[in-house]
Amino acid sequence: MEEKLRPLEEKYREIEFFLSQPEVWADPERAAALSREKAELAPLMEAWDRCRRSRQELESARELLSDPELRELARETVQEAERELAASEEELKLLLLPKDPDDDKNVIVEIRAGVGGEESALFAYDLYRMYSMYAERRHYRLELANLNETELGGIREVSFIVEGEGAFSRFRFESGVHRVQRVPETETQGRIHTSTCTVAVLPQLSEAEFHLDLNDVQIDTFRSSGAGGQKVNKTSSAIRVTHLPTGTVVECQDERSQYKNKARALSILASRLSQAEKERQDADVAAQRRSQVGSGMRNERIRTYNFPQGRVTDHRIGLTLYRLDAVMNGDLDELIDALLTARRAEQLRQSEGEQ
Repeated sequence: MEEKLRPLEEKYREIEFFLSQPEVWADPERAAALSREKAELAPLMEAWDRCRRSRQELESARELLSDPELRELARETVQEAERELAASEEELKLLLLPKDPDDDKNVIVEIRAGVGGEESALFAYDLYRMYSMYAERRHYRLELANLNETELGGIREVSFIVEGEGAFSRFRFESGVHRVQRVPETETQGRIHTSTCTVAVLPQLSEAEFHLDLNDVQIDTFRSSGAGGQKVNKTSSAIRVTHLPTGTVVECQDERSQYKNKARALSILASRLSQAEKERQDADVAAQRRSQVGSGMRNERIRTYNFPQGRVTDHRIGLTLYRLDAVMNGDLDELIDALLTARRAEQLRQSEGEQ
């Protein structure tokens, strides 16, 4: 572990030196890049400093064990230093895990109604509202790309982009089938119904990563559609983009600007195709994603929202919270933090198994 940390510490000290030089700040781009690097390395360096202090305290306490008058106090100090050292070393192991390059990207989220008819569409709306409120809590910016509503206020399909630092790292765990158990408003006998929605989550590609041959793309314009009335757009500003080799279709109709809809649709298409290519290259990843997203059937779920009992259960980590109202109002951090911890623990097991 120290072999990995020494060069990183040297790099951190070098960055600190550069940032102390006035000429560096004359170049805003370079200064910003160095500041980002320092911010990324800072938690690791702080944990490394705590680890070294704990080691020094442990060595000093062990030396006092030979003193009869201080032996008892030294024994307690040794135990405390050992606990702090173990915690610091565990933290360092987690911080040294390779970072997913997609974690800091913006994210594309697509929600589709699954099994359950209109109740599924109403739940799709609830999920969209939940993610919108979560994005607001995290100070992310949410941009609606496409919305296909039902007459009763539900959503057949919605896609949106969430922009902000670490957006993909927080939303990535939402990919899969979400199951709801509740009494629909249209149910006259009070029976609990089970419905599902599927959620797909993709990292949004940057313009530099955009590799899309426009000769393979068919672009059509059409009028935005909605549930009717004032929601129907009378201008043909909506865009439908079809990738001819794969048949992948993306629609964007939220912006009144045809140019903005086109740019957004091409961005989503490129991200979808990139994700599909990654899955083709890695059969294990493909199998895992298929098992996560599935077909929307009731037995293929990552999370259950049980309204009569006020609970939400994430089946991947066996976590149940009895605070469904808070979760549906965008308070997702407890769930996502637990999933993130489980993912890091699995990464750590794999890393230790490879050594």
